[in-house]
Amino acid sequence: MSHKIVKSDEEWQRELTADQYKVLRKAATEPPFTGEYNHHHEEGTYRCAGCGEALFSSETKFDSGCGWPSFLAPVEGSVDTRSDSSLMMERVEVLCARCGGHLGHVFPDGPRPTGQRYCINSLALKFSRGKSA
Repeated sequence: MSHKIVKSDEEWQRELTADQYKVLRKAATEPPFTGEYNHHHEEGTYRCAGCGEALFSSETKFDSGCGWPSFLAPVEGSVDTRSDSSLMMERVEVLCARCGGHLGHVFPDGPRPTGQRYCINSLALKFSRGKSA
């Protein structure tokens, strides 16, 4: 992971689109089946739309049918998790370890070998073509 990034709320608002800001900084969720990367299958790396940190390799992406891009595992050390009890349910929130941006949630219902489903908002990601991280 690269060095931590800390910015003011005003800086984030200037640098992100309004929709990216809502997802990354205010923990909103984009509507299912609307994200740019839901049915995306190119080889490369999915990076944080806020800071550019490499988060997920295309090699770990799979179609979960949930309406958001899903991954088996993140790039090592690239994400943090914390308990999320919003919306009257217990979930595990996934955050960019570098900038703290909200990415989505992780669920224990993914395929082998990890059994994890990192359910990530497309708005929180930027894709880089080529060999995966």
